Amino acid sequence: MGNTGVAIVIHVEPKSAAPENGRSAQSRLEEALGLTRAIHLVVAHSLIVPLAAPKPATLIGSGKVEEITKLVEEREAGLVIVNAQLSPIQQRNLERAWKAKVLDRTGLILEIFGERASTREGTLQVELAHLRYQKGRLVRSWTHLERQRGGFGFLGGPGESQIEADRRLIQERIARLEKQLADVVKTRSLHRAGRARVPYPVVALVGYTNAGKSTLFNKLTDAKVLAKDMLFATLDPTMRVITLPHGRKIILSDTVGFISDLPTSLIAAFRATLEEVLEADIILHVRDVSHAETEPQARDVLKVLDELGIGEANRSHMLEVWNKADLLEPLEHAQREASAARREDCLLVSAVDGDGLDRLLARVEDRIGKTADIFSITLDGTDGKALAWLHRRGEVITRNALKDGRVRVEVRMDADLAGQAKAMFGRHMRKKA
Repeated sequence: MGNTGVAIVIHVEPKSAAPENGRSAQSRLEEALGLTRAIHLVVAHSLIVPLAAPKPATLIGSGKVEEITKLVEEREAGLVIVNAQLSPIQQRNLERAWKAKVLDRTGLILEIFGERASTREGTLQVELAHLRYQKGRLVRSWTHLERQRGGFGFLGGPGESQIEADRRLIQERIARLEKQLADVVKTRSLHRAGRARVPYPVVALVGYTNAGKSTLFNKLTDAKVLAKDMLFATLDPTMRVITLPHGRKIILSDTVGFISDLPTSLIAAFRATLEEVLEADIILHVRDVSHAETEPQARDVLKVLDELGIGEANRSHMLEVWNKADLLEPLEHAQREASAARREDCLLVSAVDGDGLDRLLARVEDRIGKTADIFSITLDGTDGKALAWLHRRGEVITRNALKDGRVRVEVRMDADLAGQAKAMFGRHMRKKA
């Protein structure tokens, strides 16, 4: 057995297929390499394996299996990453042939999720997804990787018990996790209900992994969320209250990055972040427009949103944020800027240098304002508490002192807040036509 910190990465590309979703085999290999390095593994070698027809036993042909066996021995690699979906039988046969641990794309993403999750719910969801994956494999988890990197260390090493015992232990652990998770989700629902009573509109950031969501979040909120050139840098929801140009407050939510071929089971594992997206008043789809495959990446994000129930018909509250403008060549920058200017749902920005972010916040404020009405409220000029409440909860547009010492303010509010204000100000409040 070689060093499990040293990996060989292979991308399996069907010969007969056109580039999937507009992606080249080389770019898909590069993405697999990025995923591998995201968990601090050393890549000893990488290659693309053309596939004429999948082999039930090993997926790839015997000649390629032998070729990779030699590579594993030469590079003393203890791990082979296969950028494809392997059946349990295929994974087991390849591990026997190569005498190394084998991870397919789902297994690799689970490893990353296990390392990145930090909240209670995120950690439970990752472990649950991992155990369900392992149960399908009918073997115990290989845990040298988890111990080496301080991950979960799920259920012990290979060969420690019979398959039936493994199944029983995994199922028992799954049952316990599901119960714990139900309690955590119930608590989160109460917290979310509390937020809804504030109420501040929720603006959620979504996008392909590494599109710059966390950098944008940091720039807008002055937070210190992990923002690195690393796939899946953010896994748990991060929320901050920020103030828009005219004083209205919103909750900005950063979320996990989407990626191609992300199994639905793993999407479900991050309900914590995705619930924020489903309930958001506005969705900001952050795109890396400097990336050669920005269009296929955007399609992947929309595909995931479709699976969440946010189909094309329900995207009227989504804005596209074309990020990383600072990396564009002058001609391409001008072309992108012209394209964005022709659309109401699109802005060109740079989260790094802040260019375009003022316009973005103004556009968000305008979109939120379309769902609200304007009210005129007359107050006693000494009622500072009521004025502060209106400034804190609504968007105060004008404020005028009257001759009799009272103050008249015009405030933009949504229906929920207007109901609360009506209870407080009664006949002194009226809706503007």
